[in-house]
Amino acid sequence: MITVVALALLIASLLGVSARTRPAHACDLYAASREVSPWWNASAISGEYISAAAFLGMAGLVLAYGADMLWLPIGAAAGHVVLLTLVTAPLRRSGAYTLSDFAAWRLGSRTVRHAVSACVVVIGWFYLLPQFQGAGVTLSVISGLPVWTGWVAVVLAVGVMILPGGMRSITGMQAVQFWLKLIAVVVPGLIFLAVWRLQNDADAARAPYFHRPTTVTAGTSAGMRLTAPAVLTVRGVVDGRRHNGEPVRLDAGTHRVRAGARLRFPAGAAVPHTDQLTLLRGDRWATPFSGGRNHPLAATYSVLLSVLLGTMGLPHLVVRFYSNAGGRAARRTAKIVVLMLAAFYLFPALFGTLGRLYTPELLMTGETDATLLMLPHRILPGLAGDLLTILVATGAFAAFASTSCGVVVAVSGSISGNFGGGASGFRLSAVITMAVPLLLAVLTCVPQSMALITLAFAVAASSLCPLLVLGVWWSRLTPAGAVAGVLAGGGPATAAGLARILGGQRPGWLGMLIEQPALVTVPLGFAAMIGVSLLTRATVPAHTNRAMARMHLPEDRP
Repeated sequence: MITVVALALLIASLLGVSARTRPAHACDLYAASREVSPWWNASAISGEYISAAAFLGMAGLVLAYGADMLWLPIGAAAGHVVLLTLVTAPLRRSGAYTLSDFAAWRLGSRTVRHAVSACVVVIGWFYLLPQFQGAGVTLSVISGLPVWTGWVAVVLAVGVMILPGGMRSITGMQAVQFWLKLIAVVVPGLIFLAVWRLQNDADAARAPYFHRPTTVTAGTSAGMRLTAPAVLTVRGVVDGRRHNGEPVRLDAGTHRVRAGARLRFPAGAAVPHTDQLTLLRGDRWATPFSGGRNHPLAATYSVLLSVLLGTMGLPHLVVRFYSNAGGRAARRTAKIVVLMLAAFYLFPALFGTLGRLYTPELLMTGETDATLLMLPHRILPGLAGDLLTILVATGAFAAFASTSCGVVVAVSGSISGNFGGGASGFRLSAVITMAVPLLLAVLTCVPQSMALITLAFAVAASSLCPLLVLGVWWSRLTPAGAVAGVLAGGGPATAAGLARILGGQRPGWLGMLIEQPALVTVPLGFAAMIGVSLLTRATVPAHTNRAMARMHLPEDRP
């Protein structure tokens, strides 16, 4: 209960910060009047980039899949270097408020604007869905409340924070939240290291096992794979038979566990896995490309490609650079962001490693996003664990709120023109932007938060990244080419995301491409955009040379 009170105080303080700001005009709503300093803007960008997937999901993925997942933070930092090198300053010099505005300004086409707006909406929904999921998991773990209460809490908080003042309302809040999130991982991480007793090499090479008697409650009906026979105390339905708390011997193999069943494992028992996770021994878990997914080498390259190029196309990050005073200030902002993200990403790998020792039952339930939330009490029972749980939960809610605010502002800015523009159009767009992913969270079984985030990256890398790179650097881009590339790359990536949400996992190459489509969809997007532009070269906009000059000539002010 004390943790819930602390979260309520955090949300109330954030609402107080945003409530002091009221926009005077559209530039306030979409770009904070272009007056944000590089350091403050870098803090805000880092605050909204560190989402539920980064704060909770990254540790869970390291717990489940091991060293393969360390490529994600590497790709995240490298993605900002690519963003800095290729588009940051030219995009800021364009003078547009949103990606849709940039596309319409660069190519002079309403069709291109609509195609880009559609991509922005899809990316935003893929990004918002795991924020709601993470909020539900957090509130459920720390308080026992139903998962949907976390979804509602985030939606209400975000709505109150962004509706009054848009970008100006959330800039200061997001900057403060980054430092809160950094403290929320650094302090527990250093304390955990201070009390952690490293196991010997022989123990580390074993498959994960329960270090103490542990009771696990099945949240959903699923298959449970045992690698060795075990005697469990079972209350509920297993393999079609109901048990009332008596010892049951289960042979090695797969067993069906009905939702609500409680299984108590003795100390030393190997941790079962769900059907969706591959059992990894310590030596394989610590080795890159060693397994746990379909075609791990190709999947890793696909993840790297989507994160590396998708960062450039994330609408809620790109629009942040419009709030800088000029192109050089935008470049300084991007450089600072790389350093801030590198500092944060030192810790999720540590938490995933500790989770393998202290929260191995999450490999059975599949709720690996709860790793960081459960570690404080497992490592430091008592008051110290309570205090660290409060800190971690507060940082988690800061992650949900910060990222959700940025995404909603970016998506609303892109589609508000369809509702009359101005403050009223922006607010109506914001309500629609939040309502759809909330409905999806209710109706669908959402996979791990990081899985949805990487799909958002894949859509961005396959559609908006080609548009930005070619729009900034290639004068022969045409409206028809832009639309063709956005559809050819973004369409299949979106279809893969929907198949992942609605249809679950699949084996083989098809399963790998559904989970990580960027290896195919990114080349498709670039090829279609270039090929169709060459075929329609006569339709290059007449103002192209002026637009290119504006983006690339030196500025008069910093």
